[in-house]
Amino acid sequence: MIQRAPAALTPATLPPVLLLLDEGDDRAIQHAARQRAHPKGGRITADPTPHTNSLAYLALDLLRAMGRDSFAHPDAERMSTDAAWRAVTCWTLTTGLKEAIVLRTHRLTPERLRRLATWRVETGIRLVLIAHTPHQAAEQRLRDLLTAARFTDLRTATGTSAIAEAIGPPVTTPPLRPPPPDQVHPLPDLPGGDPAAFRDECRVHLNDADFARIDGQYQAGCAAARTWLARHHASTDTPWPLATGAAEEEPEAGPDMEGVRLFLARLTVSSPSPQHTLARIRGAQRGFLSRHLQLDVPEDLNERGGPGITTVPITPHVAHVLSTHLPNPLRAAAAAALLFTGTDQSLLSMTQIVSVDEHTTRLAIDRDSRIHIGMPPGPRHMYAIPPRARPLLDAALAFRRRTPRTTDHLGLFAGCFGTPIRFDNLIRDAGLDIPAVTHPHPAQDWHATACCRHLPATTPTDKPSSSRARPRPRRDVPQTAR
Repeated sequence: MIQRAPAALTPATLPPVLLLLDEGDDRAIQHAARQRAHPKGGRITADPTPHTNSLAYLALDLLRAMGRDSFAHPDAERMSTDAAWRAVTCWTLTTGLKEAIVLRTHRLTPERLRRLATWRVETGIRLVLIAHTPHQAAEQRLRDLLTAARFTDLRTATGTSAIAEAIGPPVTTPPLRPPPPDQVHPLPDLPGGDPAAFRDECRVHLNDADFARIDGQYQAGCAAARTWLARHHASTDTPWPLATGAAEEEPEAGPDMEGVRLFLARLTVSSPSPQHTLARIRGAQRGFLSRHLQLDVPEDLNERGGPGITTVPITPHVAHVLSTHLPNPLRAAAAAALLFTGTDQSLLSMTQIVSVDEHTTRLAIDRDSRIHIGMPPGPRHMYAIPPRARPLLDAALAFRRRTPRTTDHLGLFAGCFGTPIRFDNLIRDAGLDIPAVTHPHPAQDWHATACCRHLPATTPTDKPSSSRARPRPRRDVPQTAR
């Protein structure tokens, strides 16, 4: 969730501004200020770009101090002044930034100082301003500018020792390095036939090491299904939707079916490969079967795509790349959504602001309400938002809601997927392989067509596992390779 500033922030209730007057322009003071910076710890040090009075450049300097400096690339997408300052505010609130040191404050224009004051009021950040004032007239001129910019609660320190003490000790922890690239142990192709015989066939066809990895995913899916069913009080008396006879016909989905599909999305959104996904799904089917419920999923998972098939887990490395390569919160959230939904951008472009729940845990796309205006809503496409992607969605929601003339039913990612050029720029700036783009799938995502039906109470739900199960011919077994 966004760490919001108090609603009634005023200059009187904000932390006082610390004004450090460096009369001799001591380089040791600037060095101490830079050594104090620790973005992950909530402190940054910004050095405004010289020889420019642009308001946008000051916002980009603050973004660079936060670690978001990919806009410096020659072919990177540019942000307007208002968009850049909205990005500064949203990232400040989302990442919990507490303190900002601004160097060379004496060179800032009144307009830039007013922008800093607005940023302070909107976020509650503690500002430390370092200025070079060689004589009394320069100091008085700076104080007049700060007063005009509504910096009225100043605490002043002068002298090298007093300024160094006010800045604080340097950060002793080593600088944070980017997380290493992800390493995933590949799994072999798996049988895609009868779900009830899945584990037995894996035991017969796989070696001990591969079977142990597959069985771990299978047991995790089974345990997750049983836990989910227990929490949602699912029993044989629960009015679950029934599957229809036609394979391609969408069953009537009520709130319970939406919950099942959201559960499947959460189960597989962190899956590193389609093989892991298939094992988790088979385990979940076994868990449902133990409660006399048959969970049906499409057999052609490779042709469908969706969570666990055309998604990329939001690991620390992926989250770092998104947050540093895309300083615009909307672009960062749009690229993250492409990764954790695995769906086509034409469907993702229908995401509304209201599509994201209050706690930023799920994304529900109501396609029918956007295509058939005035018609009753149809089944929603449910997607789980991984924990590491939630700060990106939080920042995007805050960014969009701060945009003028915004309502909850407007597009969250408007302008990100609209034209081929914008979309290509987004993919290039993200710098990540997006399977949903490189491997398009025209059919609906697999979990959107999943259905569940009751089994008679007399139907056996636990088939004994046997290590001597007869192997099935594998030439006709569907494979799970992407």
